Amino acid sequence: MSLVTTKEMFKKAYEGKYAIGAFNVDNMDIMKAVLDAAEEKKSPVIIAISSGALAFIGEDYIKELLVCSSKKYSIPIALHLDHGKSVELCKKCVDLGFTSVMIDASSYDYETNVKMTKEVVDYAHAHGVVVEAELGAIAGIEDEVQVDDKYGCFTHPDEAVDFVKRTGIDSLAIAIGTAHGAYKFKPGQKPQLRFDILEEIEQKLPSFPLVLHGASSVPHSDLEILNKYGGEMEEAIGIPESMLTEASKHAVCKINVGTDIRVAYVGGLRKALTENKDKFDVRVFVNPAMESVRNLIRNKLDNVFHSSGHAND
Repeated sequence: MSLVTTKEMFKKAYEGKYAIGAFNVDNMDIMKAVLDAAEEKKSPVIIAISSGALAFIGEDYIKELLVCSSKKYSIPIALHLDHGKSVELCKKCVDLGFTSVMIDASSYDYETNVKMTKEVVDYAHAHGVVVEAELGAIAGIEDEVQVDDKYGCFTHPDEAVDFVKRTGIDSLAIAIGTAHGAYKFKPGQKPQLRFDILEEIEQKLPSFPLVLHGASSVPHSDLEILNKYGGEMEEAIGIPESMLTEASKHAVCKINVGTDIRVAYVGGLRKALTENKDKFDVRVFVNPAMESVRNLIRNKLDNVFHSSGHAND
């Protein structure tokens, strides 16, 4: 199957009350592991590439890797730029053959966010590419948030309606309590998503696909393996998987996962390196790391996003 946009994926996910996983990949090994698991589970999937991954893998390699992969796999695959911080980068990825791009101008003032997003939308739509944008503050643990009203730094529903109308975006990343990175919450802080805000946005933007960033759950079992075999990563609290499942029953059609993949991959790699000290064949170490990623993705597709079996909807 050739690369596809997310438009039809999201329509089916919205109606079926499940979510599509957008998995951040940093190299070819992780990309292949994600696609293997999605093919096995017959799930549509989004391969998400950050600007850092784009530079690391190489612009010339990205599309060719996915084009080759799309000939091998039967599932719908979208190639997505994650957190494009400039209009120029988004346009470049459109030209490279990405089927979806995210312009993240959320750190700017509202009007600048609208202007930059609209410019990307006009260019991308003219090339048959869909656009995601972000509204609200998807914070990190270090951020101190001053809440002056019900919404605080979260996405305001009325602003979301105006933003979608003025920019013409195809999906919107909202801030309802997720956070980037492994250390999303301070010790003793209880994870909580603002489902009340999600429901308000859902009511004001019926049938419109929403996105959750910073949604890694940091499974304790994967973290334990990483540390058992030489890692020194502190205990982390992620977004409970039950909350992600609940969000997918609403208007959340895309959920991003990055940290969980890195923890699983590095944990599998450390374990293999420790247990095979007399070996020097790279495959002896990389294959277990890839299998750790496959296991993670299988669980996400089966038990969290519930997208397994929906590839041919």
